[in-house]
Amino acid sequence: MINFKGCHYPKSVVLYAMTFYLRYPVSYRDIEEIMAERGVDIDHATLNRWVVKYSTLLAEQARSRKRLSGSSWRMDETYVKVKGQWMYLYRAVDKCGETVDFMLSEQRDGKSARRFFKKAIDTNGPPEKVVIDKSGANLAALQWTNVLLKFAKNNRLIQILQVKYLNNIIEQDHRFIKKITRPMLGFKTFHSASATLEGIEVAHMIRKGQIGAKGQSVFQIIANLAA
Repeated sequence: MINFKGCHYPKSVVLYAMTFYLRYPVSYRDIEEIMAERGVDIDHATLNRWVVKYSTLLAEQARSRKRLSGSSWRMDETYVKVKGQWMYLYRAVDKCGETVDFMLSEQRDGKSARRFFKKAIDTNGPPEKVVIDKSGANLAALQWTNVLLKFAKNNRLIQILQVKYLNNIIEQDHRFIKKITRPMLGFKTFHSASATLEGIEVAHMIRKGQIGAKGQSVFQIIANLAA
């Protein structure tokens, strides 16, 4: 359950505004106008605070409730501008295109890749196979992960494939994230970028049917995650 204590608006209003921002390619000014048309006067700065405060909490709930991912992963990074600098959104999907996990990083190196794989495995368990591009950092991170699995006496190590065309599915999946972030014109801080992207990924998982019951709207599922 997410605590909305101290918020000057009903929880339903907060989640309704967040749903629009996280699901569609709109700016905070657009949401301010949309809410005003519905009789709710909210400043765009307040909307930003809601997204940054509650998106990470929604993502925690989503990770624990999403449908179990497949054991064959496709992993890649895409770029996000923060404070005028490019940073890296690590993402993985399974072979059916369902989201495995995601993580924003200031660096694109072996240490960051290891952190991402640890995070994804802690949530989803170790995969049978991971397809990556020709990145040496990602390869080294997976090899190190296999060393850890071996020390943990895991009988099944991860098969590593570096086949570019097999990663087309995640490169296509990046497009949805880019579509939503484009009107945002970059982020001011790493914290706000990371939190907002977590919320966008939650909405993306809902759109793909990984969370919630069939026939429910994105708003209904987000409200259930917050309940």
